[in-house]
Amino acid sequence: MTVVHSAPKIASNDGVQETLTGALDDMVMASSEEHGEIIITVTRDRIEDALRLLRDDHDYQQLMEIAGADYPDRAERFEVVYMLLSLTKNHRIMVKVNAAESTPVPTVTTIWPVAGWLEREVFDMYGVIFAGNPDLRRILTDYGFEGHPFRKDFPLTGYVELRYSEEDKRVVYEPVQLAQDLRSFDFMSPWEGADYILPGDEKAEEGDA
Repeated sequence: MTVVHSAPKIASNDGVQETLTGALDDMVMASSEEHGEIIITVTRDRIEDALRLLRDDHDYQQLMEIAGADYPDRAERFEVVYMLLSLTKNHRIMVKVNAAESTPVPTVTTIWPVAGWLEREVFDMYGVIFAGNPDLRRILTDYGFEGHPFRKDFPLTGYVELRYSEEDKRVVYEPVQLAQDLRSFDFMSPWEGADYILPGDEKAEEGDA
């Protein structure tokens, strides 16, 4: 079998946490290994420096994803998580920063241009601001959307709903209204008022006979 690259099939975490935290030095706030993943939390203002060092000096060439998490009880309620992959080592790590609604996170589009789209998604879903992102607009929700859907305090029904108004000849936004009344189930069939015998119901009639 021809080996086309030198990356191991299974990459070990042995020594990785110590090596990377030592290299990042005073940028590191915390580090751990959880569920087989190396997780390093760095100072928010140094995230660009930290990721550049990991890319250039430790071969984590690819930014695979940027994700958000919301912990409303914390003073800095948001976590921004950067998932990095080393192609040459076949190894992944996660780097985190903490942020509040009023504390922007520096963009990393200067390192990976694809981060522009990923940061827009976190901005849209959580409201995290990325300072320096050249095009920080919503990317998944609609124009005029209110709020950020992945925040824990965002209502399940949202704040507004939209529809096309024939009268106004445009899309209009209105307060959410749950128009469908609760069905009155008869506990015999899943649909109220069915005028036909549902599959299986005929057996009950045979038993009565």
